[in-house]
Amino acid sequence: MIKRLLFIVLAGVGSHGVSAQDAHLSMYDAAPIFLNPAMTGVFEGDWRLHAQYRTQWRAVNYKPYTTALVSFDAPVKKWGFGGQISNFRAGIGNYNVLQGTISAAYTTSIDKSRNHNISFGIQGGVNQKTLEYQLLTYDNQYSTNNGGEFVGTADPGESFSGQKLIVPVVNAGFLYFFAKQQSKLNPFIGISAFNLTEPRESFTNFDNKLPMRFYGHIGTRINIAETFYLLPKVLFMKQKEFEEVTLALDAGYYLKGSDLYLLGGIVYRNSGLLSSFSFQNSDAMIVTIGAKMDAFIAKIGYDINISSLSSASGGRGGFELSFTYMKQKKKPKTEKICPRL
Repeated sequence: MIKRLLFIVLAGVGSHGVSAQDAHLSMYDAAPIFLNPAMTGVFEGDWRLHAQYRTQWRAVNYKPYTTALVSFDAPVKKWGFGGQISNFRAGIGNYNVLQGTISAAYTTSIDKSRNHNISFGIQGGVNQKTLEYQLLTYDNQYSTNNGGEFVGTADPGESFSGQKLIVPVVNAGFLYFFAKQQSKLNPFIGISAFNLTEPRESFTNFDNKLPMRFYGHIGTRINIAETFYLLPKVLFMKQKEFEEVTLALDAGYYLKGSDLYLLGGIVYRNSGLLSSFSFQNSDAMIVTIGAKMDAFIAKIGYDINISSLSSASGGRGGFELSFTYMKQKKKPKTEKICPRL
């Protein structure tokens, strides 16, 4: 358990040989620009506004880790443009990452029927990282005197060069999707890469670089009936030594006469490669519920911790909320509206 807690703390700080790990979401595709810059402006509508919030590890840390983001994007003919502001906060030292990015993507059909489509996207911006290192404590500040005591005035043996960093952000992505509305299957596959410049970031004089992070996501929408669909999907993530596989199944049911979709899903997350997939590496089971009505989509997710930390967390992991508004293009009332997301 101690090793697991130590990993959670060091994943954000990244000093003395430990490379920083980016924050990520359980409902990862609810925030399309966060997942893949190539998804910027890839939707049917005039513009899209998205907000997402996540809190986790409240069961094992009196200061839970939080993630919040807001994004806006819009299609302009074959192009898509957007921007995103996100904030990640973690731990007793109030480690904080405030990120602002802008995105552009180009989408085009590769067949005459315009069913097969590909998109290329790029994203750039800056990270501001801060750390109140004065709040941190260290092993050598604990003494065995008087049966054990903490000596806050003891020299921690750490040398910090400052508590604020500004680092560049450069990301890119590719997406393929099959868009035929009447098809039984609508497959998609995407690849995205983040931290392409591997910027140096360290609150000490250690030469630490933020490693590139790669996403591979694939899935297909299965249209079981006019009012019901299933969406199996897989996400693979790699950032230096850290690797993660996420298996998910979403479902949607359309209530005729109400223009309402009921949404639900289950997600399994494993911190291991597909080639060495083992349930010993299980991390979490995530349950999601939500609804779509007109231009609004709202979803709630909860992580059930099933890792080795579950003995301390009691299975309590993280709570996540997402909200999306898509300004729809006006259509004639005589046009048949296909109940699709």
